Amino acid sequence: MIHRTIKEWDYLEIEPASDGPRAFTRSVADGVMKVARSVKFGGDGEGRVLLESMSRLRAQQVVGVLVAKDATLEILPKIEGVREDRAIRRSLVNMLASVIDLNIAVGKVANLGWQNENLLEILIRLFSEKLFATLRQGMPRAYIGREDDVSALRGRLDVVRQFTILASTPQRLACRFDELSSNIALNQIMKATLARLLQVSRNSENRRRLRELTFVYEEVESVPIRSLRWDRVVLDRTNVGWTELLRFAKLLLQDRYQSTTSGTSHGFSLLFEMNKLFEEFVGRSLRRALQGTGLTVHLQGPRRYALVDRQSGGLRFATRPDIVISQNGRPLLVIDTKWKRLKEATDDPKRGVSQSDVYQMMAYAHVYDCDRLMLLYPHHHELADREGLVAVHQIANKSDSLIGIATVDLVKPEFVGKRLKEILLGDERRFDLTSKRTQIEQHIVSVQG
Repeated sequence: MIHRTIKEWDYLEIEPASDGPRAFTRSVADGVMKVARSVKFGGDGEGRVLLESMSRLRAQQVVGVLVAKDATLEILPKIEGVREDRAIRRSLVNMLASVIDLNIAVGKVANLGWQNENLLEILIRLFSEKLFATLRQGMPRAYIGREDDVSALRGRLDVVRQFTILASTPQRLACRFDELSSNIALNQIMKATLARLLQVSRNSENRRRLRELTFVYEEVESVPIRSLRWDRVVLDRTNVGWTELLRFAKLLLQDRYQSTTSGTSHGFSLLFEMNKLFEEFVGRSLRRALQGTGLTVHLQGPRRYALVDRQSGGLRFATRPDIVISQNGRPLLVIDTKWKRLKEATDDPKRGVSQSDVYQMMAYAHVYDCDRLMLLYPHHHELADREGLVAVHQIANKSDSLIGIATVDLVKPEFVGKRLKEILLGDERRFDLTSKRTQIEQHIVSVQG
């Protein structure tokens, strides 16, 4: 199996066959591109994951793993201040864990093969180890209604069936009863996840673990991924420990991470759009950090409309900011995240902020009646300012309305929530150009006081 690792926006050269059996040749590249073209992120998938030319492929703003018949291509994000692939994988896994509320023990993290394994194999190992640990508490079971013809009465007698179909065989009793069974939707999802991961894993230790786990689910029905009944999963106090694993399985199996099969060759992709991952990671980190403050963090909303039709009264042109922080239903701060590289002010007075982004923030200020807005970017070492607020702008003719430009460092994702709280609620006085504190600061002081 040929393996290559590149970073978003980087190039991967197509090599001649004369370079040996491990060469990333044209035929190997075609196999990878076939899987890449099958992936759709809200539209035509071609060109979104990889761009192709005669001599090389180029990654786009999508990270993850593509598995073709003969090769695995890993695409990692560009995280400033993190150069080694193993450190980038660690940061990316931490971001993913934060997004799906997955608790990863520190000891487990230290023992993962960050240097030698790609992202997919690391996630497979995490999943299998967490599944092993949870199964030690027992496999979840539930009572399932059954109908069967038995020799002794069990449950309730099916009178209609007994005196019609079984009328000539009175020694058999048509019964309806509840039976405690492991063949439930939750276990079917776990078994389907194991089967899919066993298809795509190339690590011998991972494959051994997956086979052992598959044996445990021998009595559970095998259900195709597309037919899994996620809506029938019931989580209660008896199986609440499976909540994280269910989210993990959804991450590995859901439609947004496309998988394809063609003939005898298998293709699999586990991919993430970095702009969306960054947005959700920031939002969830902020939501956890602001717990207990009385502030509410909304992700992708609340939706409001920019225009009202004067004739019909109908609402037109929905707006949906990435993050809205509100108190008692009133928006205090609107944040839009941007997975882009912010420029130094000496190179560009606008710092690379697009005009359309500014227009959008001004629209949010009006529609949400909010005078504090922020564009948030990943931090990088070429910025003279430390992470946090790097610039504050007043909206023309609106003396109380401010747009802040801020950055957050992703070198240690586990501390991002704490740092965001400091940026928003700490001593970042530049976000208020007057001598008074912002509404957010006033509120947090009252809560803590």
